[in-house]
Amino acid sequence: MIRATGPRLRLRSLGERPRLDVSGRYIGTEGPVIARYDEEANVLELAILGILHESPMHGYELRKQLTTKLGAFRAAISYGSLYPTLRRLQAANCITEGAPEPDSAATSTDIPPMTSRRGRVVYKITAEGKERFQELLAQAGPETYDDPAFGVHFAFFARTDQQTRIRILEGRRRRVEERREGLRDVLARAAERLDAYTMELQRHGLDACEREVRWLEELIATERSGQTPGHTLARGNPDV
Repeated sequence: MIRATGPRLRLRSLGERPRLDVSGRYIGTEGPVIARYDEEANVLELAILGILHESPMHGYELRKQLTTKLGAFRAAISYGSLYPTLRRLQAANCITEGAPEPDSAATSTDIPPMTSRRGRVVYKITAEGKERFQELLAQAGPETYDDPAFGVHFAFFARTDQQTRIRILEGRRRRVEERREGLRDVLARAAERLDAYTMELQRHGLDACEREVRWLEELIATERSGQTPGHTLARGNPDV
């Protein structure tokens, strides 16, 4: 059911889909809302399946691993959508749940005493889940260039084939270059109308874009050479 709330649109009760707030420009156009949801759902599914591919674990530990695995990109994950996504994956037979096993990574001693029951359930990936993970991992379209999806895909680059890694890195570079040029345009056109702090914020954003472009170019060159980032860093920096 779609319900308009003032200038924004709120998506309610589409199965297990999390609630999304989107720009008012989408009012009356359901397509972009659903497409946005599908992209966000795929990102979270990829993150969950990728972590469970390494080891079964309970919900509490899974949340911790998402934070550790994604690092600076952990903001891409909506923890309010974690358990609905786990239920959806279970319904699709991509994961199963069970009680903690003594020899598993998800032992009850790892769980804080006040953790809820659902946080103690152990989740395991199935054969179907592994297939779904590989399917999501192989995606390299424009949706993988933006901040949320790029960070999650990058976290699992070790399991991604070289050509897919290069396509994603090149797409991400183009996206950041577009952002960089937009900031340069703002600084060139509106410098006289901006106060000193706003100018500094724009410069900070521009510097961040320029650093990321350089980082991406180094990664792309490393991928094309058939080496790994750590190997290149060790050779290029004698202090490492």
